[in-house]
Amino acid sequence: MVHTSNVPKRGIYLLPNAITTANLFAGFFAIMQAMNHRFEWAALAIFAAMVMDGMDGRIARLTNTQSSFGEQYDSMADMVSFGIAPALVMYTYTLNDLGRWGWLAAFVYVAGAALRLARFNSNINIVDSRFFQGLPSPAAAALTAGFVWLSVDNRLPISDPHAWVAFTITVYAGLTMISNAPFFSGKSGFIQEKRSPALIMTALVLLFALLMLNAPLVITLVFLSYTVSGWVVMFLRWRKIKRLKNKRQQQSF
Repeated sequence: MVHTSNVPKRGIYLLPNAITTANLFAGFFAIMQAMNHRFEWAALAIFAAMVMDGMDGRIARLTNTQSSFGEQYDSMADMVSFGIAPALVMYTYTLNDLGRWGWLAAFVYVAGAALRLARFNSNINIVDSRFFQGLPSPAAAALTAGFVWLSVDNRLPISDPHAWVAFTITVYAGLTMISNAPFFSGKSGFIQEKRSPALIMTALVLLFALLMLNAPLVITLVFLSYTVSGWVVMFLRWRKIKRLKNKRQQQSF
């Protein structure tokens, strides 16, 4: 006999998918705003998509409504919001001034996002849950959207040097997504095992205070630091392995 009290109501299954749809709409909205040259709204829409993407999976787990359909739908929405939308926003904003180099950079980003999502779906039960293999597509999207938002907010002139900076950021984000660099996932490890409510609240208050001072600059610097952190972790691991090898060689003699 099935206890109906333990079975989620049919309507609750729609909630995670509704949030995923909001994620998809935010990505679509970012593209439309970029086409109308409202780049600040386009960047904010990508950040809104990040919030929705962080909510749908957690709500599905809390309500015990995970499904293979939801996982596939989430990937499709992520491809639009964090793959196609950031590339088109960057291209429309300044990369189009570089001609073929501009659309090449945009394509490198889109291809990197597609490969990153495909690898994530295929390796979800294989890799270390503490780290992402390659830069997560939402973080890559945040880096590009933050650059656009920061540029528009400070009214930076769109010139060749500015376009080449955008080119570098776009290509770097695209290639880092398909790299093997380990990026902290926040799902386990030090943050969860030794977390302190007082420390977390202090960090949040400090973060909100910094955001009030200059939100575009703070957000861009935060995600830029995160996109570099994976390479730092990889270097530290490589140095540790090298030291162990040297130690073993010395012991063998």
